[in-house]
Amino acid sequence: MTATPFAALHHADAPLLLPNAWDHASAALLAAEGFGAVGTTSLGVAAAAGLPDGVAATRDLTVRLARQLGGAPYLLSVDAEDGYSQNPEEVAELARELAAAGAVGINLEDALGPADLHAAKIAAVKAAVPDLFVNARTDTHWLGDGADERETVRRLDAYQQAGADGVFVPGLTDPARITTLLKTLDVPLNILYSPAGPPVAHLADLGVRRISLGSYLYRRALGAALDAMADIRSGRPPRGTAPTYDEVQALSTESPRTYGDRAGSQQSGAKVGFLPGDRHSSARKPPES
Repeated sequence: MTATPFAALHHADAPLLLPNAWDHASAALLAAEGFGAVGTTSLGVAAAAGLPDGVAATRDLTVRLARQLGGAPYLLSVDAEDGYSQNPEEVAELARELAAAGAVGINLEDALGPADLHAAKIAAVKAAVPDLFVNARTDTHWLGDGADERETVRRLDAYQQAGADGVFVPGLTDPARITTLLKTLDVPLNILYSPAGPPVAHLADLGVRRISLGSYLYRRALGAALDAMADIRSGRPPRGTAPTYDEVQALSTESPRTYGDRAGSQQSGAKVGFLPGDRHSSARKPPES
């Protein structure tokens, strides 16, 4: 692939710290904090819709979210589970839709299925959209116990050979094993941040080039809601921080007319961008709304 801005972030002095959002508001807040690239979380997208993660139930929701986020002033990488299909050409078509929506990266997981099939999906995506950054994930440490490091290396080598731009091993946290794995790779390694694992600075020292958050921020948001209610029920002021009503309202940059146009266009599969500076004209609601 050509040296795209997103690919370049994997070869900078510091590793790419990639937060994962689940909707417009979470992505916009993260971008406002200075994160130039934002990923999505398949668990967050699925759970918010009352659907299970990892069972190919959210293809349409994922494309819809990409269309909502793709025109924003940050680089978007989409978690697309296993591509929502076992047909490489169908996965390639998904990649075309995501790229057309504005995504610059895609995360594809193998779910411990046949490595040659996953490699075929990667090759099909790269042939269809050469500049889309493919982050190829193996689940040997996520769905498996990771005991056989040769299997991890075998899978990642197949994905590299198929054209993956980076590889991802969620669940791998041991510094020694990360160091050993890095010696076998020709592309950047992505590690999933874990509060119980090495901190960001340590992962950077090891040579990890991308550190993503996965569903962690979504789960923390759910936990914050539960903590706040526990404080309120106990008569304590809620701990932590919360944006004001006006701050959240300001994240929306669509007018009512544009929103209606977007809704109709999304039903037809077209992409409509935001109108910068536009604001809803509805009356302001009280802060507790």
